[in-house]
Amino acid sequence: MLIVGASVAGLSTAGTLRDEGFPGGITMIGDEDALPYGRPPLSKQILSGEWPIDESALCTPAELDRLGIRLVRGTAAVSLDPSERVVTTASGDDMRYGTLVVATGASARRPPYGDGLGGVHCLRTRADATALRADLATARHAVVAGAGVLGSEIAAGLRKLGLAVTLVGRSPELRLAQAGALLSPLIARLHREHGVDLRLGEEVVALRGADRVSAARLSGGDVIETDLVVAAIGCVPNTGWLSSSGLDVSNGVVCDSAGRAAPGVFAAGDVAAWTDPATGIPARVGHQLNAAEQAQIVARTIATGAVPTAQPVPFFWSELFGTKIQVFGRCDGVSLDTIAGDTSSGRFVAAVQRDGVVTGIVGWNMPRDFRIARERVGRPAEGLDRSRQRVH
Repeated sequence: MLIVGASVAGLSTAGTLRDEGFPGGITMIGDEDALPYGRPPLSKQILSGEWPIDESALCTPAELDRLGIRLVRGTAAVSLDPSERVVTTASGDDMRYGTLVVATGASARRPPYGDGLGGVHCLRTRADATALRADLATARHAVVAGAGVLGSEIAAGLRKLGLAVTLVGRSPELRLAQAGALLSPLIARLHREHGVDLRLGEEVVALRGADRVSAARLSGGDVIETDLVVAAIGCVPNTGWLSSSGLDVSNGVVCDSAGRAAPGVFAAGDVAAWTDPATGIPARVGHQLNAAEQAQIVARTIATGAVPTAQPVPFFWSELFGTKIQVFGRCDGVSLDTIAGDTSSGRFVAAVQRDGVVTGIVGWNMPRDFRIARERVGRPAEGLDRSRQRVH
């Protein structure tokens, strides 16, 4: 068994293989010279300084040894030959496999500005987090480019550290994972209450500075003086090494509903586009829990031959300015109706429905009620109390 990628999806695949009784050799390779680590803490506890960087590790060398997992660090895969079942690495090694799991994740989308300027960052890896933390000692003002989850988390973390923050988003709305723009008014209010300057419907188009950034120019013409810029403008699946493999990598590694991309080849995590059996459309879901659940399905399929009977249900959580936000299911419906608490109190649970069926649940500072309400997903929506307020 060869697993390319040593983050959540790769480690979860290896661990579940052992849990399911897989007796063969397992080799996991990763392009970073680090133990597998979780990414969510990078924009939360690591950014704020609450945790040292090593706290993000997901395992110890002793735990890998106990499971009989061989971890090869600092080794990037550069090509795959599925017919010969060989992965070639940057060092020129040919690694043969019986079954391959692609778990190479995604990389931060780099901005088209700031090359060579100090104080310009992305936040995706431990190295990114270390570099950003080092710059915080002297920074006073930050421009965060990107109105998604990561941009909001970075903005909140930097405000907590006392920096003045301008959050710039090309979209006129703040978007939060699978909840999309449904929570945008509430998140915008949260940012403004904590002093974040929101510039939505604009984007950073250029930076000024000699050796270090000194100002950012926005598409609307404003120039904002700043000594720190963090770009959170999305990510791209790490599929470049598969370009000559013959696999469909049109939107990540395209797989069936069990993560199978080709005979003997599976994919899981941020790099994988699993086909939804209901719609027939491949889609990537970039959340840590989804990566772990896909990995478990892949490992069970490999170890036991069992056909999965259910797809992972997307789950996401974030914390902004002490407010815990949780999202379960798919929230592409047209309304968000409270079923517990109320928005004015800052504590509520709401349901998303489409075509008479509850498709998703959102929790806002009510984790216990949220856990209970998750059982509604997939059930008819007629039980919703329409007398309750609509989130707006």
